[in-house]
Amino acid sequence: MLFPLNSIRRIHNARLRLQADWRIMHLARHVEKQAVRDSARGLVAFVNISSRLGGVSLNAAFTQLTAWSVQLAGANVIHFACRAGMTRCVLGTNPDDPTAAPPCASCIAQSQKLIGPGSAHFFEYQPNPALEAQLNPLSIAELSSFCILHSAFNIPLGELVLPSLRWALRRHNLPDDEPTRHQLRQYILSAHRVAEEFDRFLTQHKPDTVVIFNGLQFPEATARWVAQQHSIRVITHEVSFQPFSAFFTEGDATAYPIAIPDDFELSPAQNQQLDDWLSRRFKGEFTMAGIRFWPEMSGLDEDFLAHAAKFKQIVPVFTNVIFDTSQIHANTVFEHMFAWLETVVETIRQTPETLFVIRAHPDEKRPGTRKGTREAVSDWLAERGVTSLPNVIFIDAQDYISSYDLIRRAKFVMVYNSSIGLEATLFERPVLCGGKARYTQYPSVHLAQTPAEYQQTAQKWLAADEIEIPAEYKRNARRFLYYQLYRVSLPFERYLAAHPTPGYVQLKPFTADDLRPENSSTLSVIVDGILDNRPFQLPD
Repeated sequence: MLFPLNSIRRIHNARLRLQADWRIMHLARHVEKQAVRDSARGLVAFVNISSRLGGVSLNAAFTQLTAWSVQLAGANVIHFACRAGMTRCVLGTNPDDPTAAPPCASCIAQSQKLIGPGSAHFFEYQPNPALEAQLNPLSIAELSSFCILHSAFNIPLGELVLPSLRWALRRHNLPDDEPTRHQLRQYILSAHRVAEEFDRFLTQHKPDTVVIFNGLQFPEATARWVAQQHSIRVITHEVSFQPFSAFFTEGDATAYPIAIPDDFELSPAQNQQLDDWLSRRFKGEFTMAGIRFWPEMSGLDEDFLAHAAKFKQIVPVFTNVIFDTSQIHANTVFEHMFAWLETVVETIRQTPETLFVIRAHPDEKRPGTRKGTREAVSDWLAERGVTSLPNVIFIDAQDYISSYDLIRRAKFVMVYNSSIGLEATLFERPVLCGGKARYTQYPSVHLAQTPAEYQQTAQKWLAADEIEIPAEYKRNARRFLYYQLYRVSLPFERYLAAHPTPGYVQLKPFTADDLRPENSSTLSVIVDGILDNRPFQLPD
């Protein structure tokens, strides 16, 4: 008898889930049995509510492996976990159905498997009719700035939940309609429940340190905000820039603050290591959070080159995903990415002799997922007639044309806060940056301070015969990229492997002993950072 392919896949995935569940529960029991508590090591609380539902994502794995290692190092560990504690959660939000409840049962079951027999504080939702009545008549603008007094804290709930709603709805500009207001009210009610319960949790348990996933999704953002009011040290973590690697920091993990010594210079071996990575990157051979955005990469075809030959110069324009959590850090000069694009388009209309190639970010229309944007650059440009301008070529998210071929032919490069800006500097091309990026911590591109300055600089560069690039830019770009890849990207590939479902991972064979800090350079750095305030950086 022949089984349909989909049935075979379902059986295979079910078998993988059972194997994964057994391994997780087996490890949790062994860690609990082998850990020897040392009260001098303190109490560490872990908060990761938003990184997964039924399976184990990369960030969920980072949290759990770290918690096990901290436990084996002698510290007490406690998890703050959700047991249907919110009316809506980030991953459980259906952008097409605001009335859909999150899949709490499977999520709770997965939380219990991950935490195992260790200590946990589960919280449940408690309706708040008074707060609901207060929220019901409010507009999107009023909800977005909503604050409420709790204990001695005036909690900015609207501000805390707004990045999450934008991420969940895949858009920046929120329509003031009832479905969107309903989602925003539910997020605020849920964040308020997290705030009051986490406040009680901190008062009861008094942890020395709180380790939080991401720090921007609203349950974690709320927990982080409450912990800061209690003057408790907070560490956040996110995926980093190598496969199966994590970034830990006492700052904002999604901003990736990186401290590079002033006197650090790359050795010949380090330069070669970086060049080898760049060679692979320029071929599209990279992933982020377990996702490969470039299944292929093609060069510029003859039609493109023939059209480009009609113009004096080429300026590529690289956009970002408008709902991405990085945007909250980027929006310092312009209100948001589309406000930056308004300025760029004005420059385009004023400069008909220059060909502008506008490239949408590949994550805007991620294939095979619900994560495509609801506010696409392609739609925004078409509505304004930009794509019909003779000096504009638009490359959509799923057109896998090499960005690096564009940069090689560029007079200069315009970016908002895309990583490509740093790489363009390595190609010795001037970069005009519209938003704060992680690499603008060190002078490596020109970051305008006002929209007017951005436009003035663009016009100046367009008219110039040559654009001078400060010598420090390329040096800083290489130093920053090396640190980003090889010092602060903490590798977990010893423990993790890819899962057939994109975005999820599975555990490799290893024992509880392999999670002891003394047996892992990665976990040694992380545990020392959490327990002894050391830098979250690999040794040179």
